[in-house]
Amino acid sequence: MLTAEFWVLVAFLAFMAIVWRVGGFTMMTSGLDSRAKRVRHELDEARRLREEAAAVLDDYKRRRAQAEKDAEAIVASAREEAERIAEEGHARLNDFVARRTKSAETKIAQAEVQAEAQVRAAAADAAVKVSETILRERLQGGAAQDLLRASLGSVKTRLQA
Repeated sequence: MLTAEFWVLVAFLAFMAIVWRVGGFTMMTSGLDSRAKRVRHELDEARRLREEAAAVLDDYKRRRAQAEKDAEAIVASAREEAERIAEEGHARLNDFVARRTKSAETKIAQAEVQAEAQVRAAAADAAVKVSETILRERLQGGAAQDLLRASLGSVKTRLQA
C-alpha cells in the first residue's frame, strides 16, 4: 500500500528536514524580520515626511496670511497718503487762489485810486483853464493877472487834494 500520496508525503517530509538542517527556516524568518524592519522604517520615514510637509504647509499658510495683512496695510497706508496729498493739494490751490484774488483786488483798488486821482487832476486842469478864460475876459490889467494866478493856484491845489 505504498501509494503515490505516501511517497509525496515522505518526499515532502524529507525536503522539510533538509531545509530545517540547512537553516532555511531561520533564513526565511530573518529575511521576513528584516523586511518587516525595512517596511516599519519606511512607514516611520513616511510619517515623519508627512508631518514635515504639514508643518511646512502650515508655515506657508501663516506666511501667506501675514503677507496678505502686510499688503492690506500697505494699500491702506497708500490710500491715506494719497488722501493726505490730495488734501494738501486742495489747500495749496485754495491758498493760491486766495492770494491771487487778494492780489487782483489790491491791483483793482490801486487802479481805482489812480483813476480817481487822474480824473481829479483832469477836472482840476479843466476847471483852472475854464476859470482862467472867464477871469481873463472879465478882468484887465496887471493886478488882475496876479489875482488870477493866485486864485488858480489855490483852486488847483484844493481840487487835487
